[in-house]
Amino acid sequence: MTTERKTLGPDVVGLELPASTFDYQERDVMLYALGIGAKELPFIFERNLKVIPTFAVIPAFPALMGLAAGVEINPVMILHGEQGFRIAKTIPTTGSLTTSATVTGVYDKGKGALVTIDSTTTDASGETVFTNTSGVFVRGAGGFGGDRGPGAANKAPERAPDKSLEDTTLDIQAAIYRLSGDRNPLHIDPDFSKMAGYDRPILHGLCSFGYAGRAVLAEYCDNDPDRLVGLSVRFTGVVYPGDTITTEMWDEGDGKIIVQSKTQEGRVVISNAAAEVKS
Repeated sequence: MTTERKTLGPDVVGLELPASTFDYQERDVMLYALGIGAKELPFIFERNLKVIPTFAVIPAFPALMGLAAGVEINPVMILHGEQGFRIAKTIPTTGSLTTSATVTGVYDKGKGALVTIDSTTTDASGETVFTNTSGVFVRGAGGFGGDRGPGAANKAPERAPDKSLEDTTLDIQAAIYRLSGDRNPLHIDPDFSKMAGYDRPILHGLCSFGYAGRAVLAEYCDNDPDRLVGLSVRFTGVVYPGDTITTEMWDEGDGKIIVQSKTQEGRVVISNAAAEVKS
Protein backbone atom coordinates (compact mmCIF):
# COMPACT_ATOMS: atom_id res chain seq x y z
CA MET A 1 0.00 0.00 0.00
CA THR A 2 1.45 3.36 -1.07
CA THR A 3 0.92 6.42 1.11
CA GLU A 4 0.12 9.58 -0.85
CA ARG A 5 2.67 12.32 -0.24
CA LYS A 6 1.50 15.80 0.74
CA THR A 7 2.36 19.05 -1.04
CA LEU A 8 4.73 21.17 1.04
CA GLY A 9 2.84 24.00 2.72
CA PRO A 10 1.02 24.90 5.96
CA ASP A 11 -1.18 21.79 5.65
CA VAL A 12 1.88 19.63 6.35
CA VAL A 13 2.01 20.86 9.97
CA GLY A 14 0.97 18.01 12.24
CA LEU A 15 2.13 15.32 9.82
CA GLU A 16 3.49 12.33 11.72
CA LEU A 17 6.63 10.93 10.12
CA PRO A 18 7.52 7.22 10.12
CA ALA A 19 8.78 6.02 13.51
CA SER A 20 12.25 4.49 13.59
CA THR A 21 14.13 2.14 15.89
CA PHE A 22 17.84 2.50 16.60
CA ASP A 23 19.75 -0.42 18.09
CA TYR A 24 23.30 0.34 19.17
CA GLN A 25 26.27 -0.99 21.10
CA GLU A 26 29.26 0.53 22.88
CA ARG A 27 31.17 0.41 19.59
CA ASP A 28 28.68 2.85 18.04
CA VAL A 29 29.06 5.24 20.97
CA MET A 30 32.85 5.22 20.67
CA LEU A 31 32.78 5.54 16.87
CA TYR A 32 30.52 8.58 17.15
CA ALA A 33 32.88 10.16 19.68
CA LEU A 34 35.83 9.66 17.31
CA GLY A 35 33.70 11.08 14.50
CA ILE A 36 33.36 14.39 16.35
CA GLY A 37 37.02 14.54 17.32
CA ALA A 38 36.87 13.31 20.92
CA LYS A 39 40.18 12.25 22.46
CA GLU A 40 39.19 11.79 26.11
CA LEU A 41 39.30 8.13 27.24
CA PRO A 42 35.86 8.10 28.92
CA PHE A 43 34.30 8.72 25.50
CA ILE A 44 36.45 6.40 23.34
CA PHE A 45 37.30 3.47 25.67
CA GLU A 46 34.78 0.86 26.79
CA ARG A 47 35.99 0.90 30.40
CA ASN A 48 33.67 3.30 32.27
CA LEU A 49 32.34 4.49 28.91
CA LYS A 50 30.20 7.64 28.81
CA VAL A 51 27.99 8.92 25.99
CA ILE A 52 28.61 12.43 24.66
CA PRO A 53 25.18 14.12 24.84
CA THR A 54 25.24 15.26 21.19
CA PHE A 55 24.92 11.56 20.32
CA ALA A 56 21.21 12.31 20.76
CA VAL A 57 21.06 13.49 17.14
CA ILE A 58 22.04 10.06 15.77
CA PRO A 59 18.92 8.00 16.64
CA ALA A 60 16.75 10.95 15.57
CA PHE A 61 18.45 11.42 12.18
CA PRO A 62 16.13 9.03 10.25
CA ALA A 63 13.26 11.43 11.02
CA LEU A 64 14.84 13.96 8.66
CA MET A 65 15.03 11.31 5.96
CA GLY A 66 11.39 10.44 6.61
CA LEU A 67 10.30 13.93 5.57
CA ALA A 68 10.84 13.19 1.88
CA ALA A 69 8.76 10.02 2.22
CA GLY A 70 5.71 11.93 3.43
CA VAL A 71 6.03 15.24 1.57
CA GLU A 72 6.52 16.08 -2.11
CA ILE A 73 10.06 17.46 -2.01
CA ASN A 74 13.29 16.66 -3.80
CA PRO A 75 15.78 15.30 -1.23
CA VAL A 76 18.60 16.94 -3.19
CA MET A 77 17.07 20.36 -2.39
CA ILE A 78 17.16 19.82 1.39
CA LEU A 79 19.71 21.63 3.54
CA HIS A 80 20.08 21.07 7.28
CA GLY A 81 19.48 24.52 8.72
CA GLU A 82 18.96 24.12 12.47
CA GLN A 83 19.34 21.48 15.15
CA GLY A 84 18.69 21.21 18.85
CA PHE A 85 18.39 18.51 21.49
CA ARG A 86 17.42 18.27 25.14
CA ILE A 87 18.36 15.38 27.42
CA ALA A 88 15.66 13.90 29.67
CA LYS A 89 17.74 11.09 31.20
CA THR A 90 21.30 9.79 30.89
CA ILE A 91 21.85 8.17 27.49
CA PRO A 92 22.76 4.49 28.00
CA THR A 93 25.89 3.08 26.34
CA THR A 94 23.87 0.31 24.67
CA GLY A 95 20.21 -0.11 23.93
CA SER A 96 17.26 0.06 21.61
CA LEU A 97 15.68 3.48 21.14
CA THR A 98 12.50 4.41 19.27
CA THR A 99 11.96 7.83 17.74
CA SER A 100 8.62 9.36 16.76
CA ALA A 101 8.57 12.64 14.85
CA THR A 102 6.05 15.27 13.80
CA VAL A 103 6.23 18.28 11.48
CA THR A 104 5.64 21.28 13.73
CA GLY A 105 6.17 24.20 11.37
CA VAL A 106 6.42 25.19 7.70
CA TYR A 107 7.70 28.71 7.11
CA ASP A 108 7.87 30.66 3.86
CA LYS A 109 11.39 32.06 3.44
CA GLY A 110 10.87 33.35 -0.09
CA LYS A 111 13.43 31.35 -2.05
CA GLY A 112 12.75 28.31 0.07
CA ALA A 113 10.77 26.85 2.94
CA LEU A 114 11.92 26.05 6.47
CA VAL A 115 10.37 22.89 7.87
CA THR A 116 10.69 22.19 11.60
CA ILE A 117 10.44 18.67 12.95
CA ASP A 118 10.09 17.74 16.63
CA SER A 119 11.04 14.23 17.66
CA THR A 120 10.92 12.26 20.88
CA THR A 121 13.19 9.29 21.52
CA THR A 122 12.20 6.67 24.10
CA ASP A 123 13.88 3.59 25.55
CA ALA A 124 12.52 0.05 25.77
CA SER A 125 10.49 0.96 28.88
CA GLY A 126 8.80 3.83 27.05
CA GLU A 127 10.56 6.57 29.02
CA THR A 128 11.77 9.63 27.12
CA VAL A 129 15.57 9.73 26.85
CA PHE A 130 15.85 12.91 24.79
CA THR A 131 14.03 15.16 22.35
CA ASN A 132 15.23 16.88 19.18
CA THR A 133 14.10 19.80 17.08
CA SER A 134 15.39 19.88 13.52
CA GLY A 135 15.02 22.59 10.91
CA VAL A 136 15.47 21.73 7.24
CA PHE A 137 15.57 24.32 4.49
CA VAL A 138 14.01 23.19 1.22
CA ARG A 139 15.44 25.22 -1.65
CA GLY A 140 12.95 26.44 -4.24
CA ALA A 141 9.92 25.58 -2.10
CA GLY A 142 9.02 29.07 -0.83
CA GLY A 143 6.64 31.66 -2.17
CA PHE A 144 3.42 30.04 -0.97
CA GLY A 145 2.53 33.06 1.18
CA GLY A 146 2.94 31.49 4.58
CA ASP A 147 4.35 32.77 7.85
CA ARG A 148 8.07 33.59 7.73
CA GLY A 149 8.59 32.14 11.19
CA PRO A 150 10.31 33.46 14.30
CA GLY A 151 13.34 35.72 14.07
CA ALA A 152 16.86 34.78 15.05
CA ALA A 153 17.58 34.29 18.75
CA ASN A 154 20.71 33.73 20.82
CA LYS A 155 22.87 36.29 19.04
CA ALA A 156 26.52 36.39 20.08
CA PRO A 157 27.28 39.29 22.46
CA GLU A 158 29.48 42.17 21.30
CA ARG A 159 31.99 41.52 24.08
CA ALA A 160 34.88 39.08 23.81
CA PRO A 161 34.00 35.44 24.49
CA ASP A 162 34.26 34.26 28.07
CA LYS A 163 35.85 31.05 26.85
CA SER A 164 36.93 29.58 23.53
CA LEU A 165 38.25 26.23 22.37
CA GLU A 166 40.19 25.55 19.18
CA ASP A 167 40.09 22.11 17.60
CA THR A 168 41.49 20.99 14.25
CA THR A 169 39.49 18.39 12.33
CA LEU A 170 41.17 15.49 10.56
CA ASP A 171 41.38 15.26 6.79
CA ILE A 172 39.34 12.06 7.17
CA GLN A 173 36.89 13.49 9.73
CA ALA A 174 33.89 13.22 7.43
CA ALA A 175 34.89 9.67 6.47
CA ILE A 176 34.77 8.71 10.15
CA TYR A 177 31.60 10.62 11.00
CA ARG A 178 29.60 9.14 8.12
CA LEU A 179 29.96 5.69 9.69
CA SER A 180 27.50 6.85 12.37
CA GLY A 181 24.69 6.87 9.83
CA ASP A 182 24.74 9.83 7.42
CA ARG A 183 26.35 8.34 4.31
CA ASN A 184 25.47 11.17 1.96
CA PRO A 185 28.15 11.07 -0.79
CA LEU A 186 28.42 14.86 -0.51
CA HIS A 187 30.75 14.26 2.42
CA ILE A 188 33.17 11.83 0.76
CA ASP A 189 32.80 11.70 -3.04
CA PRO A 190 34.74 14.52 -4.79
CA ASP A 191 32.74 14.18 -8.01
CA PHE A 192 29.40 14.35 -6.21
CA SER A 193 30.60 17.33 -4.17
CA LYS A 194 31.55 19.22 -7.33
CA MET A 195 28.13 18.54 -8.83
CA ALA A 196 26.65 20.05 -5.66
CA GLY A 197 28.76 23.18 -6.11
CA TYR A 198 31.62 22.51 -3.70
CA ASP A 199 35.34 22.26 -4.46
CA ARG A 200 35.65 19.11 -2.39
CA PRO A 201 33.66 17.04 0.13
CA ILE A 202 32.35 19.03 3.09
CA LEU A 203 32.01 18.10 6.74
CA HIS A 204 28.59 17.09 8.04
CA GLY A 205 26.79 19.91 9.82
CA LEU A 206 26.03 17.53 12.67
CA CYS A 207 29.75 16.78 12.98
CA SER A 208 30.42 20.50 13.49
CA PHE A 209 27.50 20.42 15.94
CA GLY A 210 29.32 17.71 17.86
CA TYR A 211 32.49 19.81 18.03
CA ALA A 212 30.47 22.69 19.50
CA GLY A 213 28.88 20.39 22.04
CA ARG A 214 32.25 18.97 23.06
CA ALA A 215 33.59 22.48 23.59
CA VAL A 216 30.77 23.33 26.01
CA LEU A 217 31.16 19.95 27.67
CA ALA A 218 34.88 20.58 28.25
CA GLU A 219 34.75 24.24 29.26
CA TYR A 220 31.57 24.34 31.36
CA CYS A 221 30.81 20.75 32.39
CA ASP A 222 34.23 19.25 33.25
CA ASN A 223 33.42 16.63 30.60
CA ASP A 224 30.55 15.31 32.71
CA PRO A 225 27.79 14.39 30.21
CA ASP A 226 25.07 14.70 32.84
CA ARG A 227 25.75 18.44 33.10
CA LEU A 228 25.07 19.23 29.42
CA VAL A 229 21.29 19.38 29.21
CA GLY A 230 20.83 20.69 25.69
CA LEU A 231 22.21 22.57 22.70
CA SER A 232 20.45 24.38 19.84
CA VAL A 233 22.24 25.85 16.82
CA ARG A 234 21.80 27.37 13.39
CA PHE A 235 24.11 26.18 10.61
CA THR A 236 25.47 29.18 8.71
CA GLY A 237 28.56 28.02 6.84
CA VAL A 238 30.55 25.14 5.44
CA VAL A 239 33.40 23.33 7.20
CA TYR A 240 35.90 21.26 5.21
CA PRO A 241 37.72 18.27 6.68
CA GLY A 242 41.06 19.54 7.96
CA ASP A 243 39.65 22.94 8.96
CA THR A 244 40.23 24.31 12.45
CA ILE A 245 37.03 25.06 14.36
CA THR A 246 37.10 27.64 17.13
CA THR A 247 34.08 27.49 19.41
CA GLU A 248 33.41 30.75 21.25
CA MET A 249 31.26 30.75 24.39
CA TRP A 250 29.57 33.44 26.49
CA ASP A 251 28.17 32.70 29.95
CA GLU A 252 24.80 34.44 30.22
CA GLY A 253 24.00 33.10 33.68
CA ASP A 254 21.36 30.65 34.90
CA GLY A 255 23.04 27.84 32.99
CA LYS A 256 22.74 29.46 29.55
CA ILE A 257 25.83 29.54 27.33
CA ILE A 258 25.73 31.39 23.99
CA VAL A 259 27.81 29.55 21.39
CA GLN A 260 29.37 30.49 18.05
CA SER A 261 31.78 28.50 15.88
CA LYS A 262 34.26 29.82 13.31
CA THR A 263 36.82 28.33 10.94
CA GLN A 264 40.44 29.45 10.74
CA GLU A 265 39.45 32.05 8.11
CA GLY A 266 36.97 33.60 10.51
CA ARG A 267 33.91 32.23 8.70
CA VAL A 268 31.01 31.72 11.10
CA VAL A 269 29.68 28.19 10.62
CA ILE A 270 27.44 27.88 13.69
CA SER A 271 25.51 30.87 15.03
CA ASN A 272 22.43 31.78 17.07
CA ALA A 273 23.34 28.89 19.31
CA ALA A 274 22.80 28.28 23.01
CA ALA A 275 23.63 25.46 25.38
CA GLU A 276 21.98 24.67 28.69
CA VAL A 277 24.25 23.38 31.43
CA LYS A 278 23.84 22.58 35.10
CA SER A 279 26.30 22.69 37.98
